[in-house]
Amino acid sequence: MLLSDVPAIAAHHAPDVIALRLEDRTWTYAELRDRCWRLSNALIRVTEPGDRVAILSENCPEYVECYYGVPGAGLALVFLNYRLAARELAYIIGNSEPRLLFVERRYLPAIREIRGEIPSVEQIVVIGEQTEDAISYDALLATGAASEPLRRPKEDELCWLLYTSGTTGLPKGAMLSHRNIMAAITNSMCSWEAAPDDVCLFTFPLFHVAGYVMPMYHLRTYPVVLLRSFDIETLLANIERHRVTSTAMAPTMIAMLLENPVADRYDISSLRRIGYGASAMPAEVLRRARGRWPGVAFSTGFGMTELSGNVMFLSPADHDRAADQGLDILRSVGRQMPLARVRVVDDEGRDAPADTPGEIVVKGDQVLMGYWRNPEATRSSFFAGGWFRSGDVGRWDADGYLYIVDRKKDMILTGGENVYPREVEEVLYQHPAVVEAAVIGAPDPKWGEKVVAVVCLRTEASADELIAFCRERIASYKKPRHVVFIEALPRNASGKVLKRELRERITVGELALGEPQSFRRPDAGSSDSGQASASGT
Repeated sequence: MLLSDVPAIAAHHAPDVIALRLEDRTWTYAELRDRCWRLSNALIRVTEPGDRVAILSENCPEYVECYYGVPGAGLALVFLNYRLAARELAYIIGNSEPRLLFVERRYLPAIREIRGEIPSVEQIVVIGEQTEDAISYDALLATGAASEPLRRPKEDELCWLLYTSGTTGLPKGAMLSHRNIMAAITNSMCSWEAAPDDVCLFTFPLFHVAGYVMPMYHLRTYPVVLLRSFDIETLLANIERHRVTSTAMAPTMIAMLLENPVADRYDISSLRRIGYGASAMPAEVLRRARGRWPGVAFSTGFGMTELSGNVMFLSPADHDRAADQGLDILRSVGRQMPLARVRVVDDEGRDAPADTPGEIVVKGDQVLMGYWRNPEATRSSFFAGGWFRSGDVGRWDADGYLYIVDRKKDMILTGGENVYPREVEEVLYQHPAVVEAAVIGAPDPKWGEKVVAVVCLRTEASADELIAFCRERIASYKKPRHVVFIEALPRNASGKVLKRELRERITVGELALGEPQSFRRPDAGSSDSGQASASGT
């Protein structure tokens, strides 16, 4: 089955159901199918099979049409993060060499800035009104017929090209085929309970791999409400207005909801389920969320761009059982989903015993084809038997639940001991003054590395207080030796903390490791969101 078949299948079963809703505009499944066919046929006229087409835009219906319509023409859709600087965009566009570039009008200045550096782009298509240097999306669409395209790709052909977030270096293009994406969708459909009357709210940026749930929603013919970008009040207003029953958010979004008093002004009683993912959920944030919305079922999983979606699932029933019985599995990402194989292995590739940390490796149809024009990275990411190395450290428990210990590259080696930052972060989140925390390693002449906590506060606290708090709850060698206070942690679009950026800022002295001092969160009116205060012991 092809990803591009999804709109036609959904339209066959529910032609008049709302497929997409954005603000006051709606598209039925029949309208979505016809527009995707028009896009495919229009692109067939100006491209060759295997060409790339890139898109730079916030969430919009045209983006969803590109999900299906570009691959439906035998082309690969290249996802561009609109939060990137022009130079970063130039690298990704130069690496992927798209022939056409779809751009939301507000991002045209960034493309014009780098136009001379992206010679592969023959035509810019603007999502919005036509300009002197770009034809409009609607004008392109008008050149295609609303009929099934004659050019039909194969299941193993490149469908989506998503660039990794670059938290550890230059972004790499993860090549996902039709088969990869449809395997991830099918895996999730086998695992998630479906309610026939769900109304779904999509909150993630469509350039993120979390977008794989959009075709899943469409195969179930749900009405889907689309957020242009994440905004707390807009999210709450949409839940109230459209009686949304199901949504998914990054943990940082949930934390923001819990901290913002505006949430009490909206009726969100229709909400029955929240999925969370894309980054680690602090246990304390999850505890508060379950207490705040007791009628909402929570679920999570584990996946990544290279896996086209999730391969692990912690169900609402698991959450309830853990709450009732005091089980530790709320800290896990659940059990294996049925269509992928997951292992935890040691450095020799042997299965690690239960409760022993090792690297998480995965095998299945949803594992990426490889990295675009990067055979070395592709080779190093697989070992014997076609198992994909995730780069994440995890451990199994005796009941088959998987616990993410940390990113392999984030592990801190101090005085010959391994310290997993996530364990220290979980402790810091338990302190009532801490809103956010990130733990990293910094060079140390005596210990090799030292543990540094970068913290955002809601009320006044001192470095000594936080260090003592950790010392009481974990081994002394794991406690932070320095605490850096900052107003906002740097994050990528999926909510992951950019620890590489924090390490660089410490290395160059922008975040100094100084003497102990107390600190409180700056006044709300402060304009310097990057201001930091540092302390140590």
